[in-house]
Amino acid sequence: MPSSIELADKVHLLEREISRKDQQIDAKDQRIKLLEEYIRLHNSKTFGASSEKGDGGQGQLFNEAESESEIDSDEDVESEEVSVPAHTRKKKKRASIPDGLPVEEIIYDLPESEKTCPHDGTALKAIGEEIHRQLDIEPAKIKELRHIRKKYACPCCEKYLATAQKPAQPIEKSIASPGLLAHVCVNKYVDALPLYRQVTMFSRIGVEVDRTTLANWMIKLGELVQPLINLLLERAREQSVLHMDETPLQVLNEPGKSAESQSYMWLLATTEASLPMMIYHYSASRSGDTPKYLLEDFNGALMVDGYEGYAAVCRKNNIVRLGCLAHARRKFVDAQKAQPKNKAGKADIAISLIQKIYAVEKICADMSAEERQRTRQEKAKPIFDKLEKWLQKSLANTPPKTALGRALSYLSNQWPRITAYLDDGARPIDNNRAENAVRPFVIGRKNWLFANSQAGARASANLYSLIETAKANGLEPYRYLKQVFTQLPQANSVDAIEALLPWSIEGVVG
Repeated sequence: MPSSIELADKVHLLEREISRKDQQIDAKDQRIKLLEEYIRLHNSKTFGASSEKGDGGQGQLFNEAESESEIDSDEDVESEEVSVPAHTRKKKKRASIPDGLPVEEIIYDLPESEKTCPHDGTALKAIGEEIHRQLDIEPAKIKELRHIRKKYACPCCEKYLATAQKPAQPIEKSIASPGLLAHVCVNKYVDALPLYRQVTMFSRIGVEVDRTTLANWMIKLGELVQPLINLLLERAREQSVLHMDETPLQVLNEPGKSAESQSYMWLLATTEASLPMMIYHYSASRSGDTPKYLLEDFNGALMVDGYEGYAAVCRKNNIVRLGCLAHARRKFVDAQKAQPKNKAGKADIAISLIQKIYAVEKICADMSAEERQRTRQEKAKPIFDKLEKWLQKSLANTPPKTALGRALSYLSNQWPRITAYLDDGARPIDNNRAENAVRPFVIGRKNWLFANSQAGARASANLYSLIETAKANGLEPYRYLKQVFTQLPQANSVDAIEALLPWSIEGVVG
């Protein structure tokens, strides 16, 4: 019969084995929960709506006991009624004819034989008109421009010959006029129409041109407008606040890289309150060298996402780095989507508080920078204090690998950068301006998929910069580009080039 010591050892071994099994079960349960969460998030992204808009205010309604105890006292969150508006159908905007268009009148009159009264034979008198207005359009028309240079010679000595000068052209010895070049640019960079489709369109009106020719035109135009891009970059570096973002780009023929590798299109944008500028820049990598170049001599405030490629230039130039609250909110939206269906949780609390912060921004949108800072300190800062208190408490009891754990970690890491906007009314709350500005490029990329060469990528960056900056300044892109392509080849001074910047040029307002 085993002794009491042997029995105790066996009991101890069994307890250890049970403990180990319990740990394995807990680990498997945790993994199952993570996988279920991943499936819900994947299904939401695949089959759900892509919008991040909330559910009409219902995110502030919680149905779990834990939600009520997330914040310690009643003082922390004031109670408020949440009303869900009834369904309303928006009235469709009616098609209209804009003012100022050329008018062609088509007049319908009675035959002379019908201009007498059938009752007494009296001649009828005109008393008015019924007018039906229609909007008409003619397909693209194309014409030939002939530049004829008159030549003169001395009839006596026959030794002197003079020829009239022709203005410099955007592409010398090319059949492409400034108007045609502007047309191709707008089709590709505004309307996202790939060059090969434009070749087909040209053929329908009897013009045979190949895609390589169009691509070469775009590359030469990118080189032509480089002085304007240089001036845009100089003006941008003079601003007090800038936005930056980057998005992938595939360039097929890059030295030392495979065709499948990724390059990047970077964006530098000014705030809405300053001089409107959108500057695109192609780079073969996502390294910090590009921000160092674009932000050379800049020492203001920089709004970016959490990518650490900006850290070096911020340290070097003593730049105040701002964090994007929209990025933080987006991660909580993902965590909300990963929650079990019809079950509220911690993500809803964060989203609700962030919505209140954005409500403050809406109030002070039209204020001066000084008034906006005071309003933020009075109304937004107390909400941030509540959010921070909740954040620290939630971090301690949330598994870091869950969607909520990742959202909490991101918010915690970015906290000093996100709250830095409270210190200056001129600083933005998020990086939405840059994300919206980079969208035209992303839409174009879906259509033309890739750039063939580095020269093509650089040209695209320059032409996007010029077009998007022109649009931000209220200019009509085609007329602006046509004027630039006409006058820039003849500009022989910095003043002449500056006169073609979007905020300086006249007569091309959209």
